[in-house]
Order: sequence, then structure tokens, then C-alpha cells
Amino acid sequence: MRAGHEVADGIVVQLAEGERDKMTMVVRNIENLLAALEPRCSIELVTHGAGLSAVTTGSPVSEEVLGLISRGVRVDACGNTMQRHGVARDRLLSGVSVVESGIAHLVVRQREGWAYVRP
Repeated sequence: MRAGHEVADGIVVQLAEGERDKMTMVVRNIENLLAALEPRCSIELVTHGAGLSAVTTGSPVSEEVLGLISRGVRVDACGNTMQRHGVARDRLLSGVSVVESGIAHLVVRQREGWAYVRP
């Protein structure tokens, strides 16, 4: 980590939009965080609403998301969104976790002291 930069317990990033440009930007933001912050910093991507499409098979950013997972980023899918849209777990990319509620998970992380980012 660079001198003068304080890091919270972790960084949680929200993705609720399904446009390709938005998904690409969020992935790029996380890659930039990984490059700029110390390796021990926890980063988590929480997807819900239309953002769920980023973590399903056939996603235009599937390779990039899998790359983030391989670098230690936790990637979550909202169980409520999955249920509402009939998305089965087997449609998620390998390594994607399911949280009951994406919004509630974001709130919990913020209460735990995680920095919140919504690009």
C-alpha cells in the first residue's frame, strides 16, 4: 500500500446495472483497486438487479469476473434477484457466492467498517 493511504477492513463494490459498459467499468475499477492497494485488502463485488447478468454464464465480462475471482476477489450474487428472475445456481460463473439479499449484504459490510464503492 502506498504511504498515506488508510484501508478499511475491506472494500465492497456494488453492481446493479446490466449494461456492458457499466460492467466493464466496474471490473476495471476493481482491477485498479487490486493494483493500488496492498494484497491483503479484501475486495468484494456484490451484484443484484440487472447487475446479476455480469456473473452468469454467457456474460460479456465472464472472463474478467473469473479473473477477479482467481485473484482473491469475492463475487456475490443476490439470492433475491436470482429467485425473482428464475436464475438457478448452475447458471452462475464458477466461484460466485450467493448472498440472501445483495442490498442487505452491502449494509452489513458497511456496518462492519468496509469502504463502499458504487461506480
